[in-house]
Amino acid sequence: MSSLDKLRAQLDDIDASILELLSKRQQTVKAVVDAKKADKVPVYVAGREDEKTVRFRKQAEANGLDPDWAEDFLRMMMSASRANQSEATFPSSTPEPKTWLVVGGEGGMGRLYAGLARKSGHLVRTLDKNDWNRAEELVKGADVIILSVPINRTHQVIEELSPLLSEEQILCDFTSLKAPYVEAMKRAHKGPVIGLHPMHGPDMRQVSRQLMVVCEGRDPDAGSWLIEQFELWGMRIKHADAELHDRAMHLVQGLRHFVALLHASFMNRHDLKPEDMLDFSSPIYRAELMMTGRIFAQDASLYADIVFSDEERITLLKDFLEHHGQLSEMVKSGDKQAFIKEFETATDFFGDFADQALKESGYLINRLADRFG
Repeated sequence: MSSLDKLRAQLDDIDASILELLSKRQQTVKAVVDAKKADKVPVYVAGREDEKTVRFRKQAEANGLDPDWAEDFLRMMMSASRANQSEATFPSSTPEPKTWLVVGGEGGMGRLYAGLARKSGHLVRTLDKNDWNRAEELVKGADVIILSVPINRTHQVIEELSPLLSEEQILCDFTSLKAPYVEAMKRAHKGPVIGLHPMHGPDMRQVSRQLMVVCEGRDPDAGSWLIEQFELWGMRIKHADAELHDRAMHLVQGLRHFVALLHASFMNRHDLKPEDMLDFSSPIYRAELMMTGRIFAQDASLYADIVFSDEERITLLKDFLEHHGQLSEMVKSGDKQAFIKEFETATDFFGDFADQALKESGYLINRLADRFG
């Protein structure tokens, strides 16, 4: 063997040893799962991971390794550990199982949360459009009713369920708008009401470190066990004002999805195929194209419901289109100085966040290039 071949063989041996250690780590994780379940400890404990990350970075530096690279490696291991824990059962937030009714339980989000509740030992029922004749039977005795239905059906479902509800039952919804639906639930139901918005899609393997927005409706103490259950699944909880949440969602969802359609539709008009664009894309444009393409892997009617969900969102979109027209005048007139002025105004508005965005997007771009470039 040449000296290079010998060195490569050494690297192969080291890599094999690393895999053996990772396998041992995974076995230890399984023991941790049992201990966490017994002690009712959440899958994700922010303080524990933060402390471990700081210590790991110092250890890496002491061993002559790049601490940023070491942190990436550690976080991948911790993510894998959380995923393994999420494949097992979860601790329950209550001494005795609760009965959950997931309305829309055959949809993506409904199936996900029904499965998580079952893994925590709760009794789960599902109600969907094909078995609505059993609604009264399924509602009776449920401790919590979660509405996981299309946003354009939510008002109707609330009205249809309201005569069947008893005052001790907790009524929740998963809609991406909160204020109108929290108010609708409060009008229809005299018992506890909670507005929930899981800030993720249904294709998650695990929900640890995912965000659950909670908007108070009525009698929050009655639903405290439910919020605790989300925390035991490792979720981050954000208590928010419903009006403020909705204002942000108009931009985050409605406007973003409309811009994605504008982008894709224009590409189609000019026959700029995504696969061809990738051959000539910088890493940042590749990331943007992937985020746009992700939307079009899903259901059109779902996104139409989100974009046209309420009058306030439509008004914002109309204002956006008017603003878009004003800016387009700069291009039509060739006014480069006006463009620079508008750009600088936006720079001032973004302030320090621009530096944060540069750092975080740079990380994403580098990882994307490493994995798929």
